[in-house]
Amino acid sequence: MSHDILLLFPDFALIALGFALRNWTALQRDVWSGVERLVYYVLFPALLFSTSSRARYTLAGASALIAAGVGALLVGIALSYAALPLAADRRRAASGAQCAFRFNSYIALAVADGVGGAHAVSMVAVLIAFCVPLTNAAAVWALARHGGRGLFGELARNPMLLATLAGLLAHGLGLQPPRLLWPVLDRLGGASIALGLMTVGAGLRLGDLHRQWRLSAWLIAVRHVGIPLTGWALAHALHLPPLQTTVVVLFSAVPTASSAYVLAARMGGDAPYVAGLVSLSTILGAVSLPLFLLLSG
Repeated sequence: MSHDILLLFPDFALIALGFALRNWTALQRDVWSGVERLVYYVLFPALLFSTSSRARYTLAGASALIAAGVGALLVGIALSYAALPLAADRRRAASGAQCAFRFNSYIALAVADGVGGAHAVSMVAVLIAFCVPLTNAAAVWALARHGGRGLFGELARNPMLLATLAGLLAHGLGLQPPRLLWPVLDRLGGASIALGLMTVGAGLRLGDLHRQWRLSAWLIAVRHVGIPLTGWALAHALHLPPLQTTVVVLFSAVPTASSAYVLAARMGGDAPYVAGLVSLSTILGAVSLPLFLLLSG
């Protein structure tokens, strides 16, 4: 257990640093909104393309890994939507439901790099490629009644998804970036992990969680208990190798996506409520993620 906590300490220390810089220095909201766009549109896409195009795997060999990751998220989607008819405020429930099944790619990639290096990162990239469309579709569907952009437009503009798909295509065709570009992609990828984690910390806000606390507790329980346990069970049922099992468990156990707030705000949902759920999930992840990594071992 102590080993897993020490393994994750740098990642959550960077989240804490981002929070401190955002709240107690001159580096406030305008700075971090620009950094987040840089990470989202440039740095993380470079990392995802690099790892997915140069990885040592085949999609056929990763089929069980994909089945476990997608299966865990499907269970999470079903559990989160089971609470919608019971909520007093349907708009708030539709906004918050996505927090139960969306995942923070920044944290997943950072932890994978610490657990298994580039090989584990490439596995997470494959899971992202299959799970981003699934979770985005589920989130947009719940919020669609409030207006906003169409589902296919959302997916077509997602730079992380596009970069991963481009890397998978290049890998499948046996193509790789010129070796001269490898150090450039590696440096961009290295910067993406540190800056991505700091932007997570800079976005932490805990207001509005007192509203509909039963709904909040259910959604958080699905994100931090239901989905990780399902991922662990599926990994063992499918007899995944140790590293793939660890990757599925960490992917299932990471906190919810920071971009859930952006989607709720853009589509007329209850954005402050979502911001509180995202922040609480990130804080809880510092405890739950090491626990599930220990379980996977």
